[in-house]
Amino acid sequence: MTLSDDRINGYAAGIFEIAAAEGSADRVADELDLIGRSFDESSELTETLADRQIPTERKSAIIGDLLGGRASPFTVNVVEFIVAAGRARDLSTIAGRLVERAAERHGETTAEVLSPVALDDATVTRLEEALTGAAGRPVKARVIVDTTILGGLVTRIGDTIIDGSLRGRLDSLRETLEAQ
Repeated sequence: MTLSDDRINGYAAGIFEIAAAEGSADRVADELDLIGRSFDESSELTETLADRQIPTERKSAIIGDLLGGRASPFTVNVVEFIVAAGRARDLSTIAGRLVERAAERHGETTAEVLSPVALDDATVTRLEEALTGAAGRPVKARVIVDTTILGGLVTRIGDTIIDGSLRGRLDSLRETLEAQ
């Protein structure tokens, strides 16, 4: 079961406000984003942490083993809170909203980029530069690996979707050929 948009926004807003008050909003947003994407990439991890049969203490131990020393104590506590609340499947979405809030604070907008493979830092930087030029304001890319995309990228900035995927290009070609 996933949360409604209002509740996800509520989680993100609460986490952001506390992190901002502690001066760590950007760090927490970045860390949660990486953790959320890791959850997305590992259905086994997500299912384990979402399993209501596994005691909360065991889930906390798993989170501690995975994140200990790699994320701030605040971020680890946030992940434990979300998992203990039975919302492990929503972690990536909550993290995405948190990243959006952090970007807005810096006058940036976020772009959700679906890619069939992980992108290196240099590629992400070039992508952000190109999207910044197109959007007319600074863009921070949130890259999500989606193996269902055969090639290319699908990018969402606000309500605008740019489908540069292989499937999107083939669909466009088919529509063009059918119209002739």
